[in-house]
Amino acid sequence: MRKVIIIDDEEAGRQLIKEYLEDYPDLILLGEANNGVDAVKIINEFRPDLVFLDIQMPGMTGFDVLTHLEELPQIIFSTAYDQYALKAFEVHAVDYLLKPYTKDRFKVAVDRLKANTDENKARPLAESLLMDKPKFPQRILVQSQNKLVTVALEDVIRIEAYGDYSKLITEGKTYVSNYGISTLEEKLNQAIFIRVHRSSIINLNTVKELNKYTKSYDVTMKNGDVVRVSRGYMDNIKKLMF
Repeated sequence: MRKVIIIDDEEAGRQLIKEYLEDYPDLILLGEANNGVDAVKIINEFRPDLVFLDIQMPGMTGFDVLTHLEELPQIIFSTAYDQYALKAFEVHAVDYLLKPYTKDRFKVAVDRLKANTDENKARPLAESLLMDKPKFPQRILVQSQNKLVTVALEDVIRIEAYGDYSKLITEGKTYVSNYGISTLEEKLNQAIFIRVHRSSIINLNTVKELNKYTKSYDVTMKNGDVVRVSRGYMDNIKKLMF
């Protein structure tokens, strides 16, 4: 018995896989999602053995989804785009179903899955992708109203303490992270995200200018926000000066 989850942004694509799965009673469908953000949540929650995974989806791509998983299931890609086939096999996917595909082609994919009985082969699918994964995250999941969305860290201009939480300020929007500012500081690349105040972290790549006063500095960000550098964090700024 293998637990299965379907990830596809098109309902027709999900329905087709569910229809084909009826011929395989040992493949038990646990759930489905229509975007990358929900895919990460449902896969990490249910920890399936097999995921049918689309590539081009809202929120993040199928490859992005793999980098956010706590455990790696076996993957059969199901997509309308043939240009990702090489990359799919580089991450050791079981198969690559190019839409539209037939029931016979689906059977080939399932047969490949069942042939892969060696336990050492059961888990390498995204191994090479994760080996290349940066030490620090490039995208994170944060709260936006009643859902989680992905935010590229390069778009975060500054981070502001918000009680036990943190606000991430981008050019056009503010997001709330469930982590406190000190926890975020530990998780992010401190060569780019610089703590300048007990309540503030700035993205060095989005600094417009630095204004020096008698005993302090103000940092002007590219969006016009001005952030005060407190005395306790002055050395974080000074060590960047040449």
